[in-house]
Amino acid sequence: MNINFKQIEAFVWVADLKSFRRAAERLNTTQPNISTRVVKLEQSLGIKLMERDAGSVRLTAKGKQMLVAARQILHSAESFVDAAGQASQIASTIRIGVTEMVANTWLRQFLRSVKEQFPDLNIELTVDLSTNLKPQLFSRAIDIAFQNGPFARTTSGSEDLGRFPFIWVGSPDLEIFNLDQPSKEDMQALPILAHSREAKQFPEIEAHFGGENGRNTSLISSSSISSCIHMAIERMGITAVPAAMAQRYLEDGQLKIINYSWLPEPLEFLARYDAIATPAVVAELAKLARDIVLNYPKGDAQKNK
Repeated sequence: MNINFKQIEAFVWVADLKSFRRAAERLNTTQPNISTRVVKLEQSLGIKLMERDAGSVRLTAKGKQMLVAARQILHSAESFVDAAGQASQIASTIRIGVTEMVANTWLRQFLRSVKEQFPDLNIELTVDLSTNLKPQLFSRAIDIAFQNGPFARTTSGSEDLGRFPFIWVGSPDLEIFNLDQPSKEDMQALPILAHSREAKQFPEIEAHFGGENGRNTSLISSSSISSCIHMAIERMGITAVPAAMAQRYLEDGQLKIINYSWLPEPLEFLARYDAIATPAVVAELAKLARDIVLNYPKGDAQKNK
C-alpha cells in the first residue's frame, strides 16, 4: 500500500474547505497536484472518499469515517515532532484573523513571541471587522481569530483575551473641556465619530444618542477606528474608542478624555479556533495570545483625565 503524508493532508484540507482549489492555495501547490494526491489515496485504499459534482465536493459515508482517522494521523505527526522537543521547528502556515484594535495594540508583541518560539512557522494575517472574521473562521479561511463578541456560534477551542474598555476623547482645544460634566446635549452639539455600523459599539452609541433629541445628533461612521482617532485629533468631532488604542495620543497630548457619564460596553475578546480540525500549534498560539494580553495595559483612563 503506497500512502504518504501529503495525500492524507490533501484529503483533510479538501474535506474541510470543500474545494480542491482552496486546498491547493492552502498547501501552496496546484489544484492538479491536490487532485492527484486524493485520487492516489483513494486508489491505494480501494474506496471512494469524495463525490465531485460541478465544482462541489461531498464526502462519501466512508469518506466521513476516514476523515476522523486522517485527522488523528496529522495530530500524531505533530505529537511525534513535539515529543522530540522540536516543536519550535514546526514548518507550516497558520492564518490568523484579527480586529483593528488587536492590530494596533498587542499584535506586534504577539508576532515577536511567535517568531521566537516557532521560528519556522509562517503567519498569514487578515485584519477585518469581528463580524467579518466569523464566517472566515467557520469556513476555515482562517485558522484562528482574535475577535470581540457577541458570538452567535461557539467554537471547540477558545481562550479568554480579556475586556477592553472604551473612553470618550477629543482634541484638547474643544470647548467641551471647559465643562466639568458634559451633558448629552453638550455631546450632541459636536459630530460624533463612530466605528463601522457593523461594529458592536455602533448600535449602542446610536441608541444612546437617539430618542427625543436624536435628530440633533450628527453621527458619522468610519470603517476604521484609527480614522476616528485621527479625525478627533483634527477637531472634526469626538469619539468613543478602546482606551488601549488611544493611550499614546493621550500621553502626547493630542487627545484628552471627555468626562462623560455614559460609555459603550467594553469589548470582550476571545481567541477562537477549531480544536478538532486545526493543527495543534493553533492552541499554543491561543495560549500565547492569552498570556500576552494578560500583561498588556488596557488603558488607564483615570490618570489621563
